[in-house]
Amino acid sequence: MIILKIGGSILTNKDSNRSEVDAVSLKRIASEIKASLDNSTKQLVIVHGAGSFGHPPAKKHKIGEEFDKSLYPQKRLGFCEIQNEVKKLNMFICEAFINEGLPVIALPASSFITATGKRITDGNLDVFKNYLSKGFIPVIFGDVVLDNDLEFCVISGDQLIQFLARNLNPDSVILGTDVDGVYNKNPKTNDDAIFFDKFTSIEDLDTFEGTTNVDVTGGMVGKIKELLYLADLGIESKIINAEVEGNIFKVLENEDVKGTIISRGN
Repeated sequence: MIILKIGGSILTNKDSNRSEVDAVSLKRIASEIKASLDNSTKQLVIVHGAGSFGHPPAKKHKIGEEFDKSLYPQKRLGFCEIQNEVKKLNMFICEAFINEGLPVIALPASSFITATGKRITDGNLDVFKNYLSKGFIPVIFGDVVLDNDLEFCVISGDQLIQFLARNLNPDSVILGTDVDGVYNKNPKTNDDAIFFDKFTSIEDLDTFEGTTNVDVTGGMVGKIKELLYLADLGIESKIINAEVEGNIFKVLENEDVKGTIISRGN
């Protein structure tokens, strides 16, 4: 089994205040996934970010922050707005995948996952296993969920990857972002940015001067922290550039692709 995360920055115009899908990138990625599945049999779980659909309303409503109980009705409505927006993006993504002949089935985190203190604490994955056994491709995405401490919180696609991998024990975990992997600072604005071909320790984060896409779910640093949890369990992951044509196909086929490996090994 492969868990593939496709970042919201690839699928949407994340810097936009409007909800915009990058239809060209979405179609290309869908076709690369289909080509890989046609080439070799594999089980696949897809996770995608919220991008320009989820992040603006999440910031607006400050979901995941403590609030006075008198604001509960307002916060609850904000929760609904965010969930509706991320479902819209998921609908566009699933439609594109289905058009490519991919048997995807959407499984929103808000429908079966709960958290405590912004961390997933409950979620039955039997439905994932059932769909996988019947040849479907489960698709889950960054979402809002009920939180036992805070009432509501945002659960990122990166935290979902960690939760899924811990419980499904995949052969491979892949994150498709808008850069070649992990750098000590934003390579798009810094020519002297240093590339890491491997990350093995949280101490490596001390070298960071910034991240490529700081957002309400933690940006690149947040991704690395989640993946280091998996590294402790012996599950290796890799961060690649999904904007490069052919990279998704190659990495699904276990071909060599430039990227950063997150592992506790040497």
